[in-house]
Amino acid sequence: MYPIIPSVVFILLGFILYGLFFSFEPFNWLFWTIQGLFIILLFGADYVSNMFGVKRFGGSKAGIWGSTIGLLIGPFVIPVLGIIAGPFIGAVVGELIVNRTEFKQAVKIGFGSLIGFITSVATKGTVQAVMILIFILFI
Repeated sequence: MYPIIPSVVFILLGFILYGLFFSFEPFNWLFWTIQGLFIILLFGADYVSNMFGVKRFGGSKAGIWGSTIGLLIGPFVIPVLGIIAGPFIGAVVGELIVNRTEFKQAVKIGFGSLIGFITSVATKGTVQAVMILIFILFI
């Protein structure tokens, strides 16, 4: 629910728990290599999609950092809605404070951050589903 612990960590822990309770035998080097590459992809996808969304709508590093900070703080300040409002508000505030961007443009950048975040969630969900499918195929 909160973005501080990425869900891919729980998937990885699930693989390890399965191995501890049943057997690590089905998991050869190919399995761990594929899963490792997916984990790297997932951690990079967050930053890249957020950066793309903010940059596409005219934002700067301040918008990217603001969006990231908003993503981490938002759910604690505004439960449930903060996961969506946080990146938007963070990008807007970051652009307004650091770059003194005009309010209308800052809102546009915040919207770009939101699009980047939603794209990231969809991408990560798909990749994680593939990770679980590969796990099921290997056992």
